[in-house]
This record gives sequence, C-alpha cells and structure tokens, in this order.
Amino acid sequence: MKKISVLIIDDERHARMELKRLIAGFPELDCIGEARNADEAQQLIEDKHPDLLFLDIQMPERSGFELLQALDNVPEVIFVTAFDQYAIKAFDVNALDYLLKPIRAERFAQAIAKLTMKAAFSGQNKQIFVKDRDQYHFIRWEKVYLIESMDNYARLFFEEKKVWLKRSLNQLVKTLDEAMFFRINRAQVVNMHFIQTINTSENSRLTITLTTGQTLKVSQRQSARLKNAGKI
Repeated sequence: MKKISVLIIDDERHARMELKRLIAGFPELDCIGEARNADEAQQLIEDKHPDLLFLDIQMPERSGFELLQALDNVPEVIFVTAFDQYAIKAFDVNALDYLLKPIRAERFAQAIAKLTMKAAFSGQNKQIFVKDRDQYHFIRWEKVYLIESMDNYARLFFEEKKVWLKRSLNQLVKTLDEAMFFRINRAQVVNMHFIQTINTSENSRLTITLTTGQTLKVSQRQSARLKNAGKI
C-alpha cells in the first residue's frame, strides 16, 4: 500500500515536533518535510507534491488560508490551530478535518481514520482553494465545467455555484490538465467531460452544448484545433 506523504506547516517548533511524534505512530503516513511559514511551505509543496498538509492557520506574514490561495493544486488539508474561532470557517471550506491545539492522541487518530476511509482520496484528485468574498472553497478540478475570463479574474463554474479566482485565464490555462480542459475561445475554457453535444455550423465553427445546459460557441481557430486533435 502506498504511503500518504505528509507535510507539516506550523511556525511553532514544539507544535511541529508534536505532530511528527503523532505521525510516527501511523505507518501509513510518511512525513516528507516541515515548514515554519507559508513561503517555505509553498516551495516544499511545489517541489515534493505531498498528499496531505497539516496546516496551521495563523502564521507570520501569510496565513494558512493565504498559502492555499497561492497554490495551483492543493493537497488534502487538515487544519491545526490553537484558535477555535477558526473552526466554523475551516469546516465551511470543506477541509478534511480540523484539530485544535494541544492535539489529543485520540482526536488525531480520528482524523487519520477519516483520511484513510475517504473514498475520494487517492492523491490524484487535484483541487484548488478559492476565497470568494467571505466564502472559502476547496474545489476539485474535475467538478469545474466552465471557466470564463473576466479581466484579471477567472470565474469558475462548478456544481450549482460560481466563484471568482484572482488569476487571469491566460495564467490559469498554463496549469490546467490538457486532457480535461480545452480553451474554446479567448474568454472560455470547458471541461471536456461535461460536453454533451458538438454541432458544426455553416462556416465550420463548432457549437458546444454542456450537460449543464449551456450552449457555447467555439472560435474558428479553436474549432480547427479541436477537430485536428481528434477530440470530436
């Protein structure tokens, strides 16, 4: 069985040591590093691609939430903090779990049990963390069916929701899975798994209808690319 790679992010040394002690008691976990702040953590995440973060929320310079917002793909997250006023916010963002310091051994064991029992957990489910107004969201890319450009922002459509991401579409496209997403014109990207029908108009441009009901026009250039790529 593949071990779950773990990264500890906390500005307090004794808190990191306590987490390492707890992690050592679970052979399915492999602690691959630790970070004292968001900058160190971001570099480690980009270099080592951990499956799971034990993440403190309040840290100097950038908070745990701000770190997650800066990542193109976010691992599973268990928040760890001494401030229980963050509990509701943490659960609102659908974090895997929330641990309050000092961490009790039995509570830690419950969090790990939740992790290993989670049907969706495979280390392959890529997600992004988005702060939209006062709401925080963990969004799995596989559930995003449409992305639209709005100046320097991108608007993500998933389930029955839509959120704003402070990133341009040009920036975002560079990080997306090309096997899943296709840019149909200058302003829109679609998830290929949500395409229901594709029709050709008289000028050879394509029109796409998504399973969600939207009908979208593909630019002439991208229509040719879509055909040449053998995606239709």
